[in-house]
Amino acid sequence: MFAARDKTLAHQAYERVLEMIQSRVLKPGAPIQERRLAERLNMSRTPLGAALAMLEAEGLLARSHGRGLHVRELDVREFIDNLDIRLILEPEAVKLAIGQMDLGRVRDLVARIARIREAARRGGPPPERDEVRQVDEELHVSIAEGSQNARMAGIIRSLRQQTRMFDLRSLPERLEDSCAEHIAILDAIAAGKSAEAAEAMRAHLAAVRRSIIRRLTAT
Repeated sequence: MFAARDKTLAHQAYERVLEMIQSRVLKPGAPIQERRLAERLNMSRTPLGAALAMLEAEGLLARSHGRGLHVRELDVREFIDNLDIRLILEPEAVKLAIGQMDLGRVRDLVARIARIREAARRGGPPPERDEVRQVDEELHVSIAEGSQNARMAGIIRSLRQQTRMFDLRSLPERLEDSCAEHIAILDAIAAGKSAEAAEAMRAHLAAVRRSIIRRLTAT
C-alpha cells in the first residue's frame, strides 16, 4: 500500500505526465522510457510507475508486444466517439447538478469567463492559456461532481482527459463562442433551469465536436 506521501507524489507525477501528453511534448506513439522520464521529472520510479499505470488504465497510454508502453494514438473515430458519449452524459450531469452547486462558485466562474472573453475581444495579447484551460476544467468538472453521481463524474473526467489535447488552447478560434456558451450554461444553473442548462451544454459540446472534426479532417 502507498503511504500518503507516495500517493501525493504519484498524483504529481500523473499530472505532469498528463500535461506532457496533452501538450504533445510526448507525442502519439512515443515510447515511455520510465528511467529517463523519472530523471526528467526529478522523481523516483515508484510514484512515476503508479502514475503511468493510471494513465494506461485511462487509455492515454498503451502497451503492445514489441513496443512496450507508449503514448496511445487515438484516431478521428475515437475522438468523435468520446465526444458523442460526453454529449449524452454532460447534459444529464448538468440537470442533476441544479440545486447542488455552490452559487458563489458559479458566479465566480461567470466573472472569470467574462474577463477572458473581454480580453479576447480587445484584440491585444491573448488571455493566459493556463487560465483558459483552468476555467474550462473547473466548469466541466464542477458540474460533473455536482451531479452527485460519482460514477458518471469519473467517466466524464476520463473522457475529457482523452479529448483535452483539443481544448481551447488548440482551438483559439472557438474562444469567444465557447465563453458565451459557458456563460449560458452557468446562467441557467444559477436560475435553476435544468432544461435550459442541459440544452446549453448540448449546444456547447456539439459546437466543440464540429470544430474538432474540422481540425482533424483538414487537408
